[in-house]
Order: sequence, then C-alpha cells, then structure tokens
Amino acid sequence: MSQETMPNWLDKRAKLTPNRVAIYFEKESITFEQLRQQSLQLAKKLTTIGVRKGTHLAVYGHNSVDFVRCVHAISYIGAVGVFLNTKLTAKEIVYQIEDAQCNYVIYDDALIEQMECVRDQTEVTACSFSALQRITITPFERKEEVDLADLHTILYTSGTTGYPKGVMLSYGNHWWSAVSSALNLGISDKDEWLVAMPLFHVGGLSTLFKSVIYGMPVHLYASFDVEAVHEAIMHQGVSHVSVVSLMANRLLKRLGEGQYPSCFRCMLLGGGPAAKPLLERAAMKQIPIIQTYGMTETSSQIVTLSAEDALKKIGSAGKALFSAECKIMIDYQEARPNEVGEIVVKGPMVTKGYYNRPDVNAQTIIDGWLYTGDAGYLDEDGYLYVVDRRKDLIISGGENIYPAEIESVLIGMEAINEVGVIGQEDCKWGQVPVAFIVVNKSYEVTFDEVMEYTQPKLAKYKLPKRIYVVSSLPRNASNKLMRRQLAEWLERGDVRIEHALD
Repeated sequence: MSQETMPNWLDKRAKLTPNRVAIYFEKESITFEQLRQQSLQLAKKLTTIGVRKGTHLAVYGHNSVDFVRCVHAISYIGAVGVFLNTKLTAKEIVYQIEDAQCNYVIYDDALIEQMECVRDQTEVTACSFSALQRITITPFERKEEVDLADLHTILYTSGTTGYPKGVMLSYGNHWWSAVSSALNLGISDKDEWLVAMPLFHVGGLSTLFKSVIYGMPVHLYASFDVEAVHEAIMHQGVSHVSVVSLMANRLLKRLGEGQYPSCFRCMLLGGGPAAKPLLERAAMKQIPIIQTYGMTETSSQIVTLSAEDALKKIGSAGKALFSAECKIMIDYQEARPNEVGEIVVKGPMVTKGYYNRPDVNAQTIIDGWLYTGDAGYLDEDGYLYVVDRRKDLIISGGENIYPAEIESVLIGMEAINEVGVIGQEDCKWGQVPVAFIVVNKSYEVTFDEVMEYTQPKLAKYKLPKRIYVVSSLPRNASNKLMRRQLAEWLERGDVRIEHALD
C-alpha cells in the first residue's frame, strides 16, 4: 500500500461533500470546496516565489486558517512541510531551518519581529502570509494525486543529546494514522473535533488530515481557552476534543456539577500519562477520557484505549491500533506480562527515520520496530501502561523538554561548573524544569544572571523555574549523572542542597 497513489485528499473530499464545513475558526466557517479553492490559490502563489516539488518549506505560525491552507497547498505542489514551534527562540528556529535544509519560510505576520532575528542569521527566503496575498498568480502544474511513499512533513522533536531531530513523515504515515484512529474510535457524520493544540505539533496537525479523510469539521482555536472550549462542547456540537492533562483538569473543574451533552463522545488525552485521580474524577462523571500513547515518530497516537474500555482500564493507554503492533523489550528480549521494559512499536504510521540522522536511525529502528526509549508494561490482557515518558523527559503543559538541552546551555555559563536538570511536579503545568548547579568558587551567581544568560537561547517553557546550588552532583562509577537521585534530594529536602537561587 505504501507505494500506491490516491487522489489528493482535499480534492477528493471537496468532490464528496463540497458544502460541508471543514473549519470553524473564530467567527469564520469554511467549507471543503472553499478550502480547496483557497489552498489552490495559495499553492499558485508559493510556486510564483519559487517553491517546487521536493522543496523544504518551513511554516512558522500560530493556529489560523492561513496555516490550514498552507498545509494543503504543500500537497498540491508536492513540497515538504517543516512546521516550526512558535515558542522557540530565533537561535532554535535557525537550527531547525538549516538542519532541515529549508529554502523558504512562510510566516505569520504577528511573528515578524522573531523572523527579523531569523533573517539576520540565515539566508532562507522568508515571506509573510499577508505578503503572499499580494503576489500575482502564475500557472503551475499541480499534483492531482499523492504517492503514499512520498515525504510529506518534517516535524522536530527533542533528542536525548539535546539536539532536536527532524522526524520524516510520509503521506502514508499520516493516512494510516487517520484510518487506524477511525477503526478504533469509529466515525459518525455528526462528529466534530475541537483542536486548541498547536498545529505545528503532530497532535494538532493530524486532526487536519482526519478532517479531510473523514469529512469532519474541525473547530480550530488559536490557543486553549477554558471558557471558549467549554462553550463549544456545551453548545456547538463538538464530539471530540484533543487535550493534555492540564487542559482536561481545567475543563473538568469548569464543568463542575454539570453534564456534557450526549453528542460529546470523548476527550482524547495525549502528551504523557494522565494522573489517576484525574481519570477517576472523569469516570465518576461518565466522561470518557481516552488515554493515548504516541509521539511525533508515530504520526500521533499508535496505542489508544477504546471508548468501551475507558472506564474499565483506568490508567492504561490501551492497545495498539488495528494496523500497529506494540511490545515490551528488555535487552532485546520480549518481556513477560507486567514486566517493565522499553516500549517498542511497529506499523505503517511509524516514521522511516530522522532527517539526515543515519546513525540515530540505525540505533532506533531495528527490523521495522521503533525503539521508543519509553518505559512501560503490558498487562495480562495486552493493555499498555506507560511508566515513564522517556527516561529523563519533562512534560510541561504538553510540551516535551529534555534536560540535556537545558544543561547544554547552562554549562556554557562561565560561573557554572556542573549542571543537572530534572522535572519537578507543578500543580498548573504538570511538571516544570528545575536545575541543580555547582558554582565555580571564583564566582557568585544570581537567578537573574542565569535567566539573562539563558533567555535568548531557550524557549520560555524550557527555562528552569528554580535553581538549586549544590556542592556536587550525584554520579555513578562511570561518572554519569544520576537524575533520579536529584529528584530524591528534592523530595526529602536533602542537606546537600545548599540553597536555592531566588
């Protein structure tokens, strides 16, 4: 199937249900036929400035109809979309643009100041959405079919070395992700999906593909606003909403003693394991929170709890989707039920690898199986339970943060000799990064000085929220940092924490 072609998804959907609403955004609604025409117009403008089949085109923008049009315009040209996180610093954006070998960047007008910084550091051709609208259209030969084997998107994910890696996802990866989800959740002609997660993340982006494949309206929000989302669920016919734990908590609190309407089918929860009290609270109110397990490398979810099991297997991520497989490995041997090991997955939605990372690909993808680095176990019934969302990974408000990336910045500060970063529990964000530092005895350092040094180099959500000064860091015989011990120090207020910088 991966070598087959099919009609362009938006073209096909516009032929099947031209007048059905594709996108609700703010006070605007756009049908599939209107979206098709607008996306084609944008594709013509992109080709006018030089975008061609195979061009790596970076898209740097907030959730908007412009962003949605751009996703579909890319498929009409046969270009490759590289979607950039708007929370990143200019330095981080430049790294991803250059690493993905992007020739062009299309950006949101609201981000012009950030783009000016990027322009100063790279030779990429940049054009705002508004500037594109003023460009004269020239004819182009559009792609009427998609080849499922063709590269469609490159999405960046943090790496354990601290350097982000570009996950290559084909049309086939996105197609099978959407189809496999439908086989699990089912499809109704009354389904309407609410997305308040960023479209530059695979969780948000994947819903745009579901929309055209299913013929399903998407309620798109620029950001998560609990009142607006609550109102949409209660009164606008929303059946599904994609959330992380922080969003689900706030929605349940807002609902209070109320009840969601019968058309509301589920909250699909990703971004890391959900706390059991949250799931139990939802179960008491008969609200299916369907926990999922997935990552950028799997085009979104690959293991999902079915609706019928949502209240019976609380805490489980479920079973592998119909076209996928999941097993637990310990030292390359398959684990027994309830034995914790590394989660390993396989399926047509799984990436073929990271862009220009043959060494990492050889270590990560073995015989078609993706070794996720995440810890978990399968119970006697084959349901997956995620124990740890990748060793060392911090998940803050649904954003993935690797300690090594923060450490690599902090260690560059002359006053710091050693640094270790872990996640600390936080009632609002789930976790926040905190740093332990060993200060050079020739210096005194303040929290403000550390922030002044790190802010230009790290996205705001990656900045350590607290810094603990210690005389030394715990290391094993191989001189490897033992992060778990740092967490224990915090928990018991260990005397080796000299003081916290304020």
